[in-house]
Amino acid sequence: MRVLLIEDDPGVMETLVDYLELSGLQPDCAYNGKQALERLREERFDVIVADIMMPGPDGISTVRQIREQQLSSAPVIFLTARDSLQDKTAAFGAGGDDYLVKPFALEELLLRIQALGRRGVLAANTTLQVGGLRYSSATDALDFDGTTLQLTSLQARILRLLMQRAPAPVTREELESDLWPNDEPPRDALRSHIYAIRKTLSAAGAGEMLLTLHGKGYRLVKD
Repeated sequence: MRVLLIEDDPGVMETLVDYLELSGLQPDCAYNGKQALERLREERFDVIVADIMMPGPDGISTVRQIREQQLSSAPVIFLTARDSLQDKTAAFGAGGDDYLVKPFALEELLLRIQALGRRGVLAANTTLQVGGLRYSSATDALDFDGTTLQLTSLQARILRLLMQRAPAPVTREELESDLWPNDEPPRDALRSHIYAIRKTLSAAGAGEMLLTLHGKGYRLVKD
């Protein structure tokens, strides 16, 4: 599994590279946002790990550029010392999939990288459709009435799970168990991703397709 590390501290970078290599992964280094964008134009990575607090373009700005320029759809884990809901919402809104607060155990980072990296897509030639919302495994793309939805890999997975079960609800526990099978979900992570999905659907003209069923979970309805 190839992992791009975006970290400006050489000491931290050396520690991460050594640990991930010993764990059987293939880490690559970018010491700032500019280097990260250059590496992603040249190579494909399975997971991206980005420190938020960096000089120049910080981690959130860098990941936002990665998503906007469609350089990579690889899941992103943010590393940060800040733990407020506002910080998490900004990170997920920029295109992040997971959020790890410093200080953290290297073993926990490894588990999260492995969990995100091994998530696959649906079987070949699978098509899902709910109203104007459509997913094709042939292109691994989600669109609404022909408008491609720009979602992180984790948000796309949430939407696919809801499409598979629509119009039946999917409980919060089921979603969290599928998304974070090996550990406790980051606090407020699912809610932040649901919020981001709703904004993306609304911008594409999907209206109120994604409903919250209090005490039950979430479900999709035809727009």
